[in-house]
Amino acid sequence: MQPIKFYSVDDFLAFLTEDELRIVTFLRDIVYNCMPFCKEKLAYNVPYFYIHKRVLFIWPSSVPWGKVAKNGVMIGFCKGNLIPDEINYLDKGNRKEVFSKTFFSIDEIDIDVLKTYIFSAVEIDKEQN
Repeated sequence: MQPIKFYSVDDFLAFLTEDELRIVTFLRDIVYNCMPFCKEKLAYNVPYFYIHKRVLFIWPSSVPWGKVAKNGVMIGFCKGNLIPDEINYLDKGNRKEVFSKTFFSIDEIDIDVLKTYIFSAVEIDKEQN
């Protein structure tokens, strides 16, 4: 059971720590830059981004019911198992389908690399519909 229920993305954003909010805002800007036509909706109390189906999500560690480290913000790719990952950028954990990357500061986000993964996720979404 989740101890908190967010009713909007704004509720979610207001809940975050200052550090997480900076990272989440930065990641959302990148996502919208790559996927300006996507829909953002809360699922599991975090923002998921949809085109045809769920493409990716942003999950900060302060949302306690996720599989995120004790700090940082995870960007997860719903069909991450289908994204080419020759540089082992994504954390596969023990999951079969959802792969992710956790950031602890904006400085460690390589925008160009992240965009490449987002564009791959968009293509996979298009191909599966």
